[in-house]
Amino acid sequence: MKSQLTDPTNLPAAGRRPVLVALPIPRPTTVSATLRAAARVLAANGLHQGDYFPDALSDAHTPHNLRPLSVVAALRCAVEGDPRSYSLLADEALMTLAFRLEVDGEGPEDHDLFGLEAHVDDWGDAEGRTTESAVAVLYAAADASERVAA
Repeated sequence: MKSQLTDPTNLPAAGRRPVLVALPIPRPTTVSATLRAAARVLAANGLHQGDYFPDALSDAHTPHNLRPLSVVAALRCAVEGDPRSYSLLADEALMTLAFRLEVDGEGPEDHDLFGLEAHVDDWGDAEGRTTESAVAVLYAAADASERVAA
């Protein structure tokens, strides 16, 4: 007589059925939470260098929050779920981050929103920039913004 191993697939279900429960991901409500959420998006999916978001129109099946994104796009995606959407919270987090970054030893040239976006993108597109360094800077900016707010 041969002994049979018990696998989860050969146990009786006893009337139970698996049910998929989709819980919404809570959106950040503060600048520091936005910076941390963007860091998690980058850590999970990688830093994209170049455009704000790659293949936005050609890949309709992969959600934006599962693609490699630029730092600016990760901030927007963390708040709205879409890197093309603007929100006051994402813009405020972008401004907080932009004034902490230096590109070629200089801060942002233009202090309007598009100038700050360009500055953060230039920083993210620098040669040798890694996902890990972008994530570390986002977490450091989140910690600094909490200290300022306290």
